Amino acid sequence: MSRADELFIQNCKEILANGVWDTDQNVRPRWEDGAPAHTVKAFGIVNRYDLRAEFPIQTIRRMYLKSAVDELLWIWQKKSNNIHDLRANIWDAWADETGSIGKAYGYQLGVKHRYPEGEMDQVDRVLYDLKHNPASRRILTNLYNHHDLSEMALYPCAYSMTFNVSGRTLNAILNQRSQDMLTANGWNVMQYAALVHMLAQVSGLEAGELVHVIADAHIYDRHVPIVEEIISRKPFEAPRLALDPGVTDFYDFTPDSLKLEGYQCHELDAKIPVAI
Repeated sequence: MSRADELFIQNCKEILANGVWDTDQNVRPRWEDGAPAHTVKAFGIVNRYDLRAEFPIQTIRRMYLKSAVDELLWIWQKKSNNIHDLRANIWDAWADETGSIGKAYGYQLGVKHRYPEGEMDQVDRVLYDLKHNPASRRILTNLYNHHDLSEMALYPCAYSMTFNVSGRTLNAILNQRSQDMLTANGWNVMQYAALVHMLAQVSGLEAGELVHVIADAHIYDRHVPIVEEIISRKPFEAPRLALDPGVTDFYDFTPDSLKLEGYQCHELDAKIPVAI
């Protein structure tokens, strides 16, 4: 069984059985028809994925790795906040007439900061330290800039990555303030697992463990029947990830640089509504 499936099923069963509903609250998100989008949630979920054992991608529903990596590179490589630089339409609902999502996500990673070694943005600082200061306990990124929150179309959900090198192994912690389990959990896990693999390769390291910390892990009311169907399925074995070994510069990666070997999955016919 895929570890990503195992943890997703475990998390969702716990949320559905013992979670707290917000139906007595005035919530911000709305469905397309204007109805309030209520959730049932669990607080403080922590999941660990050993990237040396397998690639954490769900098999109980089809996941689209290349699309997920395209969004990841839009943020981490292009450092863009404009949907015209992104192939998918997943950010369209939050973009203005110019395609901008404001000072969010890629914008924050691209801001230059002054260091003793010179000016660098957050991604360049991570790349520099992984090569030159791997023993550092200060290798991290943070998108949650309170100064710019008022100019963001959406506050960052996955807002911080902390990297730690142990020997020749690169480990990381992904901090997430909020997660829609159905639409985002599998997506974010495979994205940031892929990021750890890419950063490890260009830094001469081995990808180790990804720890995912979710403050508010929730299932929307209209997602419950779909989640119940998905978690009743029998998972397949996890696939392996193959990275193009010729890529030695993080900025040379493309979605085509990553391939899954032996990926089997169940199809999902139901359309998933998205709360805005």
